[in-house]
Amino acid sequence: MAYDPNNVFARILRGEIPCKKVLETKHSLAFHDINPQSPVHVLVIPKGAYVSMDDFSAKASEAEIADFIRALGEAARQAGAVEGGYRILANNGANANQEVPHLHMHIFGGRRLGRMIDRPSS
Repeated sequence: MAYDPNNVFARILRGEIPCKKVLETKHSLAFHDINPQSPVHVLVIPKGAYVSMDDFSAKASEAEIADFIRALGEAARQAGAVEGGYRILANNGANANQEVPHLHMHIFGGRRLGRMIDRPSS
């Protein structure tokens, strides 16, 4: 999947589409998902043009990587997800149903979450 500079997250970063910010750092942005799947559903994205975690881990600077990981933790704290527990999820590629070609991590919380993945049928 190639990076599309007109993807929804790139447009949010450019200020073309508004978002409800949770946190902004030098290299990352966290905001509430517009279609939440749980009471807490926050997206955390790097500000750089990275398609996936594979792309990010191979090409991002040490400062970007550290900032992004710290932003994930701080966004979970600010969203109130820490006390009850939360899940972090990133879809990477077609088999994982990645829809937007910009690395993004979901923080889910605020209720008991189901299994990590469905078990295959026997």
